[in-house]
Amino acid sequence: MTSDLVLQIAQGTVYTILIVTAPVLGIGLLVGLLVSIFQATTQIQEQTLAFIPKIVAIFLGLLFFGPWMLQTVVEFTAEIFGNLHKFVG
Repeated sequence: MTSDLVLQIAQGTVYTILIVTAPVLGIGLLVGLLVSIFQATTQIQEQTLAFIPKIVAIFLGLLFFGPWMLQTVVEFTAEIFGNLHKFVG
């Protein structure tokens, strides 16, 4: 197992993690921004107000993007296991 192969696997892993988590993180960021703008305009400074909309939005995002996320991770895992002979000896 060469260092180039290890770096290629690490790069693929990081790329897969970023691609899989990006939609849910983007939804959380957008909802958090909207709640912050709402809090700033209405001058409501309740700290717990941001949690419920974020939790609901992220849950809905997981329901919507979940099958795609699972498919992406399963494909990556199948690729790793399919190339297992390259990693051994």
